[in-house]
Amino acid sequence: MSLSVTFAYPGDLNLNTGGYAYDRRVIAGLSEIGWSIERLPLGEGFPAPAPEVKREAERLLSALPDGALVVIDGLAFGVLDEWAKREARRLCIVALVHHPLALETGLDMHEQGRFHACERRALSFARHVIVTSPMTARELDAHYGVPPRRITVAIPGTDPAPIAAGTGDPPHILSIGTLTPRKGHDVLIAALKEVEHLPWRATIVGSQTLNPATATLLRRQVEALGLAARISLAGECDDPRALLAGADIFALASRFEGYGMVFAEALSQGLPIVACRTGAVPDVVPDEAGLLVPVDDVGAFAQALHSLLTDETLRRTKAEAARCAGAKLPGWAMTSGIISTALGALR
Repeated sequence: MSLSVTFAYPGDLNLNTGGYAYDRRVIAGLSEIGWSIERLPLGEGFPAPAPEVKREAERLLSALPDGALVVIDGLAFGVLDEWAKREARRLCIVALVHHPLALETGLDMHEQGRFHACERRALSFARHVIVTSPMTARELDAHYGVPPRRITVAIPGTDPAPIAAGTGDPPHILSIGTLTPRKGHDVLIAALKEVEHLPWRATIVGSQTLNPATATLLRRQVEALGLAARISLAGECDDPRALLAGADIFALASRFEGYGMVFAEALSQGLPIVACRTGAVPDVVPDEAGLLVPVDDVGAFAQALHSLLTDETLRRTKAEAARCAGAKLPGWAMTSGIISTALGALR
């Protein structure tokens, strides 16, 4: 059996986002197993590319030989429904869905409906679908017409990393996530204002260039609230493990997560977590390891931070539970092995 696959992706595979990190690790893992992988970049701007970018992406994909196995990242595949209809019989198409496009924060009703319709149609032409969480599998089954038999769940792996000492003075609150509306950094900043009277320092790590408008708004929010001396907007970080090891609390107010790799990484390093009960977050963060609150509830998020900042026993109890939960998470070899088995069954 020939273990060859084309891995098609939009944008820059080297970007420091959870989705691209997943893609990189899967490509590396499949290569180690023995797969021959052709990387196929599809261009910038997905899921709303310029018409010429979309046409070129379709041309590149259509140039694949008959019977080729191709894995296409869902950020692009979700809007390639017309192409998928044309090529579904000729190619073996596998979609990799991190989370449905229509669930991105900031879309109006028309945009949500358009993304839902085209992604549902595109997925109907995929031979198989790989998702990164059980939550996404349930969503595709319930609302996108993809039966469980055509879905493989391959949750992200975690790497061994040092356990956080949790001895910061003042406590260090760390947040990691690209500066986009979906990550809810505005909620975190507003919540930090409500616990301004307590000792703490905070670092928000994440790209400030993927959504410059959001980055600008967050900088203005920090300055307007008088927190510039206590909150650092630190930009990107190639390897956050040292930062996680030096933190006391991990806090991210995401409005939705298809999985949330950074939560798994925080667990694996024994950090108590403050987050929102949305998407796959409750599947990743057990109640004993964190405090989960409603989305966009600044007061509840502030209260959760207050509890961990003022109750050292609670913080240490949550930290130990996080460490135990993190120790049970799979490594990347298992993630790649699951995907390899799914792809092999299609040959």
